[in-house]
Amino acid sequence: MSRDQKFFDMYSLVLGVLGAVTIAILVLAMKMSDLTQGVYTRDGAEYQQELASRIRPLGEVYLPGEERESQAPTVEAPAAAEPVATTLSGPQVYNTACIACHGNGIAGAPVTGEAAQWVERLAQGPEVLKQHALEGFTGSTGVMPPKGGRVGLSDAEVEAAVDYMTEQLQ
Repeated sequence: MSRDQKFFDMYSLVLGVLGAVTIAILVLAMKMSDLTQGVYTRDGAEYQQELASRIRPLGEVYLPGEERESQAPTVEAPAAAEPVATTLSGPQVYNTACIACHGNGIAGAPVTGEAAQWVERLAQGPEVLKQHALEGFTGSTGVMPPKGGRVGLSDAEVEAAVDYMTEQLQ
C-alpha cells in the first residue's frame, strides 16, 4: 500500500468519526429540545414577559416638550431586628472577655486565682471592685478598661464576672 493511500484512509476515518460525533450531538440536542419545549414556549406569556424584561432599554429619552412624571424613589427600611436578650453567666463572661488579661496578668491585671495580687483590691470592698470593672480604672499598677473593653456587656454580666473571679480566690 502506498503512503498516500494510508494517509487517505486515516483522513477518511478521522472525518467519519468526527461526522458521527457531530450527528450524535445534533440528535441529542434535538431530543433535549423536544423534552424541554413544553416547559418554556415562545408563545407563552411567561416567555414573552421574560424576553421583554431582557431587551427593555435601560433608560428613556424625552425630547423637549415631552414630559413624564418621574417616580419618586422609594426606600424600604429594613425591618429592625429585635434584640435578643441573652444573659451570660459569670464564668461565660470571664472566659470570653476577662481571661485575656486576668489569665496572664496583662496590663497589670491581677491573675485569677493568685490571692496575693488581689489583696489590695479586695480591701477596697466588692462595690469599688465592681465599679472599677464597670467604669474602668487607671491605677499605679495597670489599666482596667470599662467593662473589660466589651461595652456590649450588661452591668449585671460584668458584676457576675467579678463575683466569679473573687470566688476563685477562696
